[in-house]
Amino acid sequence: MAGTTHAHWSSRWAFIMAAVGSAVGLGNIWKFPYEANAGGGGAFVLVYLAFVFLIGTPLLVAELSLGRRGQSSPIRSMEKIAKEEGRTNWWSLVGWSGVIGSFIVISFYSIVGGWTLSYVVEAVTGGMTGITKDAAEAHFNDMVTDPINPLIWHAVFMAITVGIVLRGVEGGLEKAVTVLMPALFVLLVGLVVYSGVTGDFSAAVNFLFAPDWSKMNADVALNALGQSFFSLSLALGSIMVYGSYLTKDVKIGKAAVTIAGADSAVAIMAGLAIFPIVFQFGLTVGKEEGLVFMTLPIAFGQMTGGAVIGTLFFGLLTVAAITSSISLLEPSVSYLEETDKLDRKKATFLIGTAAFLLGSLSSLGFGVLSDVTIFGKSIIGFKSYITNNLMMPLAGMFMAIFIGWFISRKNIMDELAMEDRWFRVWYFMIKFVCPIAILIVFYNIVFGF
Repeated sequence: MAGTTHAHWSSRWAFIMAAVGSAVGLGNIWKFPYEANAGGGGAFVLVYLAFVFLIGTPLLVAELSLGRRGQSSPIRSMEKIAKEEGRTNWWSLVGWSGVIGSFIVISFYSIVGGWTLSYVVEAVTGGMTGITKDAAEAHFNDMVTDPINPLIWHAVFMAITVGIVLRGVEGGLEKAVTVLMPALFVLLVGLVVYSGVTGDFSAAVNFLFAPDWSKMNADVALNALGQSFFSLSLALGSIMVYGSYLTKDVKIGKAAVTIAGADSAVAIMAGLAIFPIVFQFGLTVGKEEGLVFMTLPIAFGQMTGGAVIGTLFFGLLTVAAITSSISLLEPSVSYLEETDKLDRKKATFLIGTAAFLLGSLSSLGFGVLSDVTIFGKSIIGFKSYITNNLMMPLAGMFMAIFIGWFISRKNIMDELAMEDRWFRVWYFMIKFVCPIAILIVFYNIVFGF
């Protein structure tokens, strides 16, 4: 039967690459530079890093430990652990939130993934050569509002994701991430070096690391928290299901610090790859998608070797998108596979097709359905808001409460096998700091200051 055995990573290295791949994605390279720019640069970066290590990393440890102990999909893991601890089955809602949230995210994440694929082709074919600001904006707007072209790229991106996931843990996920992640780091380092040589590197460093605290407010802090959750793939089921494939010999605490460090490094490096070019060419940053898809092509079109650099950049973005998209599809597939009614192949095709159809509405929301709004937001804007600003923080908060207040301290210590001093620090953070901090920020989402 489909759900009688549970796969495991073949090595700690494979797990680290998979978890880093889940964390490192469009959130780091597409969204982080925009959020940093909107938040005033250094102030946003410092608050974001604080959230990553003070809230994100303890939650990363918690989610991985729940997954490994449960040895199942997020829903079944939460059900199993709650039962073992003598707690209500209502805690399974945390697992449901992760599975549903990851499904919603993949439905619009794959739209942007399709855009990156189309821009790889644009760069390769010289479509960016000599492009002007007006032409770059017109090209992007024409592409996203077209009813057919984005759906084709959306389908291609989903097909790649489905093709990897249906092959299972060792045959699909592991093989993909152990090749793609090293390639991503090599590409990113090369782009940072190139930007450092040809761009205004000092201006970028000053922008990213010299905080202007006058730009800091509740909205910026909320965006930094949401970015830290989105960037680390927290509370979306991905980390929990990846944790379920862990063996007992892996030190979760050390692995979580490695993952958070690598994820933050990629975000900072993305800023160092992008902003020197932006400042060198005197470009301005507009709306969220504008930095990567409307601003950078102008620079690539003007610089020597721009076609090659543009190809490498959008290739990098595509790789990052794929490593995250496979982790977003996995929680739903894992759950369906456990029902014993669908094998992995059928479950993957079913979830992939459903995500494509739901994502198609997001794509059409830029064109023929642009007049459709949900609570005043576009289709993709509404999906992003309910996952990033509502579902993920709430699920993260209840996850911290569950593991800090409703699981035996001894059972947690046995699962994590941390040094006593580090365990005490982590336990204090997960029991008090994380839920209170998330609650304060969430309160300001709903009621404001």
